[in-house]
Amino acid sequence: MSLIQPSTAPPKVGLVLTGGGARAAYQVGVLRAIAEMLPKRTRNPFPVICGTSAGAFNAASLAVSARNFHEGVRDLSAVWENARVSQAYRSDPIGVYGNAARWLASLLLGRLRKRSVVSLLDNSPLAQLLEYSLPLHGIQRSIEAGALHALGITAWGYTSGQSVTFYEGVDGIAPWKRERRIGISARIGVEHLMASSAIPILFPAMRLNREYFGDGSMRQLAPISPALHLGAERVLVIGVRKAVEAQPERATVDSYPTLAQIGGHVMGSLFLDSLYVDLERLQRINNIIGMISDENLKNNGMPLRQIKSMVISPSVEINKIAEQHAHALPRTVRLFFRNIGAMRRDGSALLSYVLFEEPFCRALIELGYQDTVPRRSEILQFIHAESE
Repeated sequence: MSLIQPSTAPPKVGLVLTGGGARAAYQVGVLRAIAEMLPKRTRNPFPVICGTSAGAFNAASLAVSARNFHEGVRDLSAVWENARVSQAYRSDPIGVYGNAARWLASLLLGRLRKRSVVSLLDNSPLAQLLEYSLPLHGIQRSIEAGALHALGITAWGYTSGQSVTFYEGVDGIAPWKRERRIGISARIGVEHLMASSAIPILFPAMRLNREYFGDGSMRQLAPISPALHLGAERVLVIGVRKAVEAQPERATVDSYPTLAQIGGHVMGSLFLDSLYVDLERLQRINNIIGMISDENLKNNGMPLRQIKSMVISPSVEINKIAEQHAHALPRTVRLFFRNIGAMRRDGSALLSYVLFEEPFCRALIELGYQDTVPRRSEILQFIHAESE
C-alpha cells in the first residue's frame, strides 16, 4: 500500500480535506477543535495536506500558516464565519440570470465559441477573494521552515481524463503516474484552487498549462492516494457527509424528480461516494497485509505496510441544516434555486453545496466542533501529540 519504510520518527500524518462546496465549513469546526487540543503556537500537526474542491481552499490556507496552527485555523474560521454568497459567486440579477441565459443560449443555438467561458454561475468574486486574502507564497515558506512536507491540490483534466494532483513540497518527492491518476510538481496558485473547485456546469473550467480542468472530485477514484504518494504514513480524513448506517427504505413516489433533486444526487456522487469506497478498500488492504508476516513481506520484496486511517464526519444530515437556513440566500439566488426545485425539501442536497451564507456556515462549524471534541484522546493519540 505504501513504499515508505518504517522509521523511529513519529509517522507523518496526512490530512485529507474532501470537496463539498459550502459543506466544507464543517471541516473548519473539526480543525478548530483539534487546535484547542494542542499547545498554543504549535506547528501544523499534519505534514502532508491534501485538498479537493472547496477542501482545496482549506488545505491551502492551512499550508500557508503551517508555522502556527492556531493562527491558521483562526484565520480560516474568520473567513467561513463571515461567508457570503457574493464572495463565492455573483448574486446580483445580471450575474445570476445573465450567466444562465448565456449557458442556455449556447445549448439552444450551438454557438459556443472555442474560448468562451460559459457556466450557470460566475465565480469571479471567489478568485478575487483568494487573491486578496490568501498569500500562497507562504506555502514555500512553510516548507522551508520545516512546518510542511507537502501540499496537494487535485483537479480533473477534461481532455486527458486524468485526476491530476498538483503538489508543492520538499525536494525529493517524485511525480507519480497511475491509471487515470498522476502527480505533478507545481507552484500552487489561485488558478489551481479555482480549477479544483470548478463544479461542472455551475462554474467555468480553468485552463492550466495546455488543458482545461474542472472539479477535482470528478472520478477521483482514490482520494486518499495523493496523501500517501506525498509521504503520509497515516491519514486523518474529514468528510462532509454523515456515514450511512443503514440502507434507506424503498418508497413509492408519484412526482417526477426536480432538477435540484437530480442535481443533488449528482453532487453526492461527485463529492462524497468515492471517499468511502476508498476507505473501505484501504481497510481491506490493511486486513490482507495483516495476514502476511513481516518476514514473508521482506523475503518477497514487498515493501508494504498498513496505513492507519481516522475519519471524522457529520453526526447529522447536512441537508437538514441547509433546509433551516435556505432563507439566508440573497433574494435573486433564492428565486433562481426555487425555480429548479432547490428550495424544496427534496432539493436541499443541492442547496447544501451552494449555501455560502454566514448562518449555514456557522452551524456547520459548530457541528464539526461538537463532533470532534469528544474524540480528544483518540485524535491526540493518532497524531502523536500532547495536549496542554
